[in-house]
Amino acid sequence: MVTQLTACNEQHSKTKVEPDSVATTQVTKPTLPDSVTKFIHKPPVYDSTKKYVYLTFDDGPQNGTTTVLDICRKEGIKGTFFMVGLHTDRANKGHELVNEIKNSYPQILLANHSYTHASDRYKYFYQHPQMAFNDFLQAQQTLAAPYKIIRLPGNSAWVRNNEIKASGLVKPVCKLLDSANYNVIGWDVEWSFDHKTANPVQSPNKMLEYVEYAFAKNNLHTKNHVVILTHDRMFRLPEYAKELQTFITLLKQKGYVFETIDNYPNLKPF
Repeated sequence: MVTQLTACNEQHSKTKVEPDSVATTQVTKPTLPDSVTKFIHKPPVYDSTKKYVYLTFDDGPQNGTTTVLDICRKEGIKGTFFMVGLHTDRANKGHELVNEIKNSYPQILLANHSYTHASDRYKYFYQHPQMAFNDFLQAQQTLAAPYKIIRLPGNSAWVRNNEIKASGLVKPVCKLLDSANYNVIGWDVEWSFDHKTANPVQSPNKMLEYVEYAFAKNNLHTKNHVVILTHDRMFRLPEYAKELQTFITLLKQKGYVFETIDNYPNLKPF
C-alpha cells in the first residue's frame, strides 16, 4: 500500500523574511482508518515448538454460518470462512453477514470460494479455465475479500510462493490464478458430511484422531501446520453445533494454536 503524504502549500511574498522569523513546515503522515489498517498484513512469526491448526468453513453464507461464527467468538479461536459470492447475493441478509465476518478480522478471516461454486459441475468448470478464473474474480469483487486467497470448489490444490500443486484438471486455472498473484489453499484433514442430510459423519473424538495422526505422520502440506476443512451447514442444528464446540475444546486441550489462513507459511505477500 502506498501512503500519500500531504504538505502545506508554500506562500510566496515579496517582503524579505529575516532568518529568525522563518517557520519550519512539517510533513505529517495521515492516520489511516481502522477499516484499512486492520488489513495491513504483518509477516507471521512461528514457534517451532508449537503445532498450528487452521479451522476452515466452506460454502457460506448459508444456514449454519451464524452459528459457526458465534461458536468461534465464544471459544475465542481463530477461523477462516471461504465464502461463495452467489450465496451472498441470494441469502437473506447475505451481504450483512459477509461484512460482519470481514469486520471480525483478525480473529475471523473472509476468503474467496468462487462465485458460482462451479454450479457443482466441477469437471465442466475446470475444463474452461478462463471461465473459472473470471468466476473467482467476480467472487473477489462481490465479497470484497481483503486478501487474494482462494479455495477451489470440490478440489484440493495449492498455489503459494513458487509453488503450484494441483491435479491436471485444475492446473490450468491455478496457473491463471498464480499469474494474478492469488494464493490457493487446499486442506489436510476433512470433517466429512452426509450429502443427504448435511450432518457430520465423524465424531469430534474421531476428528481429533485424524488431526493427531496427520501431525504424527507428517501427512501435511506443511510440517506442523494442519488445514481442516469443514462446511458451515454441518453445524446448523444444536446437537451438531455442540460437536463443533467439543472438537474445538479437544484441540485446545492438546495445546494446538489456532490461526487464520492468511498466516499459513509461504503465501505470496498481500
